[in-house]
Formats: sequence, structure tokens, C-alpha cells
Amino acid sequence: MADDKDQDALAEEWANALMKEEGGADAPEAADAGASPDDALADEWAKALATQEVDGVKKEKEQAYLRTQTHEPEFRDMTAEHKAQRQNPGTKRDLDFILDIPLEVSAELGRTRLLINELLQLGQGSVVELNKLAGEPLEIFVNGKLVARGEAVVINEKFGIRLTDIISPIERVKQLA
Repeated sequence: MADDKDQDALAEEWANALMKEEGGADAPEAADAGASPDDALADEWAKALATQEVDGVKKEKEQAYLRTQTHEPEFRDMTAEHKAQRQNPGTKRDLDFILDIPLEVSAELGRTRLLINELLQLGQGSVVELNKLAGEPLEIFVNGKLVARGEAVVINEKFGIRLTDIISPIERVKQLA
């Protein structure tokens, strides 16, 4: 604190001295004409140093203010919770925070490959042959990943899917390879 006050006083003293030099001379041209080039250079250096000192003091004050306005983050120690979950594997994890994440669910009836020429020749009433046989289960994808298979049903005049097979985690990992 004492150093800050000393620096402030020194900076003010330099600034006041510069102001007196600039504004106090009745004839600046005459003063400059009588002064040697070394004196003029020394004056320029003094002005530059004073300006730099004032800027430095301002920055230090700003940093000191910012340090008083910031706080260290507080993190909860979760080591005990983690150890308790390891010791009691039957304990359920609180996963409620992921229940509102939207997912894209799609069902695939089948696929095919067409040449551009064949695609351009399609018209109303055209039939596109798919790679699946009639009666084969549909594939259900969640965010592009196969998770289940099922059969098509109609419910209240809308299509639906009755799940017949859920893909196991091991099978899902095999599909990634």
C-alpha cells in the first residue's frame, strides 16, 4: 500500500512538472531556441517516462481493483461420493439431468442404390425395389445408431413400430468396427 502511494505521488509530481514546463514558459520558441539539442532530447525522454509511469500506475490500480472483484472457484469434493458408488455397485446414479436431451429416432424400411439416370426416370406410380424382403423386421435408429428391430403396425391411422429385438451393447460395439 505504501509503495502504491509513493508511486502515485511520484507520478503526479512528474506530471505536474511536465505541465509546468509545457504551459509555464511565456515563449516556448525562445526557450527551445536557447536550449541545446541534448536538453530537448532529455525533456522528451522525461515526458515519455512520465507518461509511461502514469500509465503503469493506472494499470496497476486497475489490476488491483480487478483482483478484489474476482473470486476463486469453489469445487465440491466428490471423492467420497465416487468411493461410495464403487463400494456399493447397486447404488443408482442420479441421471435425471439427461432425461430432457432430444434424440432423433428413425425407422428404416429398406435401402437401394440408383444411378442418376434411373432416378431421373422415376415418375408417379414407379416402384423402387428395396434390399429387404417382405416380413423382414424394420431397423430403428437413434441418432443414426441401430438400437432395435421391429415390425410395422398401424395405430389410429398412423404407422408405428412394435419392437421385437433390442440390440445388445456388445452388438452395438461390433457394428462400430
